[in-house]
Amino acid sequence: MERLPGWIRQHLAAVRALLVLTVVLGAAYPLAVTGVAQAVLNGKANGSLVQKDGADVGSALVGQSFTDKDGNPIKKYFQSRPSAAGDGYDMLASSASNLGPEDVIDVLPDPNGADDAAKEGKQRLLTLVCARSVAVGALEGVSGARPYCTGDGVGAVLKVFPAVGTPTRVVSANQACPAKPFIAGYQGVPVECAKPGEDLAAGRTVPVRGAARAVVPADAVTASGSGLDPHISVAYAELQAPRVAKERGIPLERVRRLITDNTTGRALGFMGEPAVNVLALNLALDKG
Repeated sequence: MERLPGWIRQHLAAVRALLVLTVVLGAAYPLAVTGVAQAVLNGKANGSLVQKDGADVGSALVGQSFTDKDGNPIKKYFQSRPSAAGDGYDMLASSASNLGPEDVIDVLPDPNGADDAAKEGKQRLLTLVCARSVAVGALEGVSGARPYCTGDGVGAVLKVFPAVGTPTRVVSANQACPAKPFIAGYQGVPVECAKPGEDLAAGRTVPVRGAARAVVPADAVTASGSGLDPHISVAYAELQAPRVAKERGIPLERVRRLITDNTTGRALGFMGEPAVNVLALNLALDKG
């Protein structure tokens, strides 16, 4: 029998390899892995779903919000950590905010802006943290003050002109006029409120720490890297305990026991910090 040309034999070998690898890696291997997962790790493989009264109400691995239809916290429930994933805990948009330590100058809303983005403005990381701290403080009946934040919940940041040398003009960059600046003066120069739409880029950025001590824990005002974290710190849970106990009309010590019961230890005994699963804790409260 006459041998096939070399280029045809090579193509046939490639097709055979494709078929074999498709069967092995595209069918047999995924089926084997899925079978082992279902047999050994059934609950985790299916998303660690949590049920209440026979219905799925969430996952032990994915956080969720405990708010009403208007986005306001439901006071009888413990609140989760903020989420930057989509509109909050969106598994199809898992991500962080991508804002860093130098994101301290807001884009102030400008009614005369050229587009909707300019008219709406944009809060940077520092102001997001400050605003969340004020909101959590109001909800829990504690001070929402924290370093580098103004009393009205924006970043305490000055823009100093000129950038080098003796200041001649100082602007509270995140407080739009006619707001009263958080400090009256800086190095002998009166501090002005910021005019929306004004370009302050040429000024020197000076964050002002202030004397405030943060009562609200960091995880109450910052989102996790994934945006899906189902846990909060023990400190944040303890902060919320009095409010939850009051709303439910139950003893505070009982709420604290449930916090302890739903606290996980450090990974492998030494990594990370103990954390509280918010969904599990709220379900335990609903059980009575």
